[in-house]
Amino acid sequence: MAGKALIVVDVQNDFCPGGALAVDRGDEVVPLINTLAKNFEHVILTQDWHPAGHSSFASTHKGRQAFETIELPYGDQTLWPDHCIQGSDGAAFHSGLVWTKAELVVRKGFRPSIDSYSAFFENDHKTPTGLAGYLRERGISDITLAGLATDYCVAYSALDAAGQGFGATVQLDCCRAIDLSGSLEKMLGKMKAAGVALV
Repeated sequence: MAGKALIVVDVQNDFCPGGALAVDRGDEVVPLINTLAKNFEHVILTQDWHPAGHSSFASTHKGRQAFETIELPYGDQTLWPDHCIQGSDGAAFHSGLVWTKAELVVRKGFRPSIDSYSAFFENDHKTPTGLAGYLRERGISDITLAGLATDYCVAYSALDAAGQGFGATVQLDCCRAIDLSGSLEKMLGKMKAAGVALV
């Protein structure tokens, strides 16, 4: 397992029931991921980490509502409720997540003017997080992804992993989706087409 890593995506309070951007049944993934992580030597976490007033928040754009889409300099951006604000309880990892084994936390979405779904790139698809270089230096060639949400941060991370030449697997039973206007089916199709293994 030395060449394999588990990437646990955004298992944070705001994405779990009761959170600001709750994914339906999002908390169900916690015990499943804890069990899955026991099979990996390398575990990496991602953490949504937005400053207040982030450009992806509907509240930042007068007259706009959450889940509308607007055009920003890097392309289309879905507007979200304020969530995962730096240092808040909502940004913290779910209390049931066994995270002590993790060797790296990749924070994303911390630049005020650009959102970041993927663990590898900001939403301009050009600004890297540094994760690809970290994995290569550690000799990791295959990754398994689990967490929240299947059709956003998990899917974009998987697509970028495949695009960067990594073997990518999404452990679907350890993920939950937002499914906004058919986004789940669309992103499952994109992942399959990119060669991501869906198990």
